[in-house]
Amino acid sequence: MNLLKSIRVGNNILKNSMVMAPMTRSRASINGIVGDSTITYYTQRVSAGLIISEAINISKQATGSPLTPGIYTAEQITAWKKVTQAVHKKGGVIYAQLWHTGRVGHSLVKNGELPVAPSAIAIEGQQHFTMGGMKDYETPRVLEIEEIQSIIQEYKKAALNAIEAGFDGVELHSAFGYLPNQFLAESSNQRTDQYGGNNENRNRFVLEVMNELVKAIGADKVSIRLSPTSLYNSIVHQNPIEQFTLLINELNKLPLAYIHLMNIPFPSDKFPHYPVNVIETFGKLTHHTIIANCGYTKETGEAELEKGIAKLISYGALFLANPDLPNRFELNAELNQPDKATMYGGQDQGYIDYPFLNL
Repeated sequence: MNLLKSIRVGNNILKNSMVMAPMTRSRASINGIVGDSTITYYTQRVSAGLIISEAINISKQATGSPLTPGIYTAEQITAWKKVTQAVHKKGGVIYAQLWHTGRVGHSLVKNGELPVAPSAIAIEGQQHFTMGGMKDYETPRVLEIEEIQSIIQEYKKAALNAIEAGFDGVELHSAFGYLPNQFLAESSNQRTDQYGGNNENRNRFVLEVMNELVKAIGADKVSIRLSPTSLYNSIVHQNPIEQFTLLINELNKLPLAYIHLMNIPFPSDKFPHYPVNVIETFGKLTHHTIIANCGYTKETGEAELEKGIAKLISYGALFLANPDLPNRFELNAELNQPDKATMYGGQDQGYIDYPFLNL
């Protein structure tokens, strides 16, 4: 089975070609510090060839949702060290996903401060979870050029902090409508300066961040997650094939560990200009290792690897509910079903109590 074959990614030899996808679990403290249950959660899942952490806030401003972890204070770094040490002790490999939520937040989560974004355009048709309940999205404050440069440096510092905390590498969360994705999309970026107005300029923020990450922690330790067809968080691209082709061609100039592509379904009748298959459209453009993501099963994951474009498959909810997922795939065993009610917050139930196979 291709899914169970060992593969080299970046500076690491992985035990198999199955990746635990990053998943927000909201189990950190109010100060963004992970605890003992998070150590257990990740060490339970070291059967994955690669673990990508839940999204980790790079700064206080970056935080959009309550009880999500950070990596910008000494206490947060120390807490993550305990996680990475436990994962490494059990033979695992773990990357940190670096997160700035941009406009995907609320002032109730940010001590009264408005969320920030490339342009003053609010997310429509969705609400945001706060400790005060679900709230409509606010119109974000526009980032000034100097602030953009500061955020780029915060990403750099977060990467250095991640290495200090023992992570094997970092992944830039440039998908699903968060800040880097907001710069990429016309629906959220209507700037007329060097960060907007055409594809080159809309790609600039992501490329500047990626360059700083590579400079900070070196070759083959930096990666990126992209979602060219995701409509979540009011993200719409006018010409995603042209734009992401340009972006990936620029990323080819960097010594990256991998590119993580989300192949998200979309209503083709409303978006006929979108690529039908993200992996086939963009995966062929790069010499970097491709991780394919979005709703794969054992069978469809294996079929994707057989095509030869993607080299690894990432699983989200399946790894959440099945800490021993590779073993279950190998034995064709029954899978635990994820409890959706406990995915985003709560205590240990639905977090570290999913059963392993009783062999």
